[in-house]
Amino acid sequence: MVRIARRRVADLFNLAERESLGGHPELADRYVTLARRIGMRYNVRLLGEYRELYCRTCSAFWVEGRTVRTRLRSGRRVRTCLKCGHQRRTRTSTRVARASLPADPSAREVRRDEGALSVPIGDESDLVDEETEDE
Repeated sequence: MVRIARRRVADLFNLAERESLGGHPELADRYVTLARRIGMRYNVRLLGEYRELYCRTCSAFWVEGRTVRTRLRSGRRVRTCLKCGHQRRTRTSTRVARASLPADPSAREVRRDEGALSVPIGDESDLVDEETEDE
C-alpha cells in the first residue's frame, strides 16, 4: 500500500505541474491537496523536492512569479505565498558550504596526527624529480 501511495503522490505532483503550466492553477491546487491527503492517510512522508512545491497553509502549487515570491535575506530564502501570504523561511545551502570549505585550497596542510610533518602539500612533480635523481 505504501508503494502505491508514493506512486500516486508522485503522479499527482506531476499532474499539478502540468496543469499549472497549462493555465489551470485551481486544478493544480486540487492535485496538491489530494496528494497531501493520500500522504497523511497512508503515513507516507513527502519527498523534499515535493515539499518545496506548495504552500503548507493553503496547499497552493507554487509557480515562481505567479503564486510565490522568493527573496534572499541574510543567508535565508523567504518564499511568500501570493494567495494566503504565508512565509516559509529556509536556509540557503551556499552559506553553509562556504563555511566548511577552506579559504585557500592550495594552502592545505597535512595534520600531524596523519603521520606526516606539518608541511604544505606541493605538486606531485616534486616527488617525480626526486625519484629520477636517485636512479
